[in-house]
Amino acid sequence: MAQKLGVMVCGHGSRNRKAVAEFANLARHLGEALPDYPVQHGYLEFANPVLRDGLDNLRSQGVTRVLAVPGMLFAAGHAKNDIPSVLNTYAAETGLQIDYGKELGIDRRMINAAGARILQALAAAGGDRPMHETMLVVVGRGSSDPDANSNAAKVMRMLWEGLGFGWGETVYSGVTFPLVEPGLRHAVRLGFRRIVVFPYFLFTGVLVNRIYQHTDLVAADHPEVEFVKAPYLNDHPDVIATFIERVRQTGAGDTAMNCGLCKYRARVLGFEADVGLAQQSHHHHVEGIGAGCTLCEGECTGVCQHEAHDHGGHHHSGHHHDHDHAHSHDHHHPPYPHADHPLGPKSLKR
Repeated sequence: MAQKLGVMVCGHGSRNRKAVAEFANLARHLGEALPDYPVQHGYLEFANPVLRDGLDNLRSQGVTRVLAVPGMLFAAGHAKNDIPSVLNTYAAETGLQIDYGKELGIDRRMINAAGARILQALAAAGGDRPMHETMLVVVGRGSSDPDANSNAAKVMRMLWEGLGFGWGETVYSGVTFPLVEPGLRHAVRLGFRRIVVFPYFLFTGVLVNRIYQHTDLVAADHPEVEFVKAPYLNDHPDVIATFIERVRQTGAGDTAMNCGLCKYRARVLGFEADVGLAQQSHHHHVEGIGAGCTLCEGECTGVCQHEAHDHGGHHHSGHHHDHDHAHSHDHHHPPYPHADHPLGPKSLKR
């Protein structure tokens, strides 16, 4: 009997209703671009449907083989451990064949999409200041995986050199260093009179809002510098094209991530203790929690007073995350080696 293929787009989830809607909209775009396949999406936490719900929907449509792609820019803990753990458990329980693909990663189309967002912001800002007199600051999500962090730095360099900026720096929204505010305060010392701040994020959410807020804090102290806040990637056509390519690669069996600098496989400098850790998810206890929250009308503050779980920022044994749990449990993470770095790595606060 011929296999019936389906596509599953796997996201992290957000308490920000706009972010959840943007992710769902991207999945809709994929469905329109892949009319021969049923397309579903799901989240690890904070939103519905959770991953298992999306997989159930595909099975109910007669799908016998799922091409699952992570809705992630880079391969860090969520893409390497949490999502595949959920998928593997589901496959073992149901017998459904699930092939898991690559993250979006460093890709020519993603660089083009990022460049378009930056040029969009510069056009809106106006003025005739030459590009070589403008500084670019790219804000990465930030991870305890140095490979993912280095990818954000590579994106910045490709944009810096490709567009001809006078200088470029990479900062992060949390977990690692430097964070946005201290990074920008260092950046203004270089003397550029215009600085473009670009969140290299797929969708909006608490952290994107805080990136802009911290930019405003630094801008208020430096009125002589023009700060231009560029929009995040969202559903740019080149982002959608990259997702489509990842689906096709997964169907063809081209699913190997670049593991040369993966801290779980190689003794990466400073992260030697992470080699060989078991692949497992620490999101099973919060699947769907926070979904449907209306307290903040889609602009979540990140400190939700009516939930048992406060996802503002926490650490377990020195390893920091962008979410918090009021109770204690073992996330099976080794200590982050730079947890006390003066320029980070705790996540952005309001």
